[in-house]
Amino acid sequence: MAKKPTARVEFAFFNVTYEDGSQRSNRKVSADVLNAYDKDAAIREAIEAQDKAISEKSGLPPLAIKSISPVK
Repeated sequence: MAKKPTARVEFAFFNVTYEDGSQRSNRKVSADVLNAYDKDAAIREAIEAQDKAISEKSGLPPLAIKSISPVK
């Protein structure tokens, strides 16, 4: 019997610059977030949630985001 195709999850990638001047490249955000009414706020919330999860695992406080730009 043939396998059913798996659902594809599309992602958008963003470069994030933090207040301390550091940068993280190619941060992955689900394409579902891009369909929100306030797209910029939704992207920021998704990346902040990722940062919070990372900070909980590392024990370091999350950094404040200065800017977010799409990867071209």
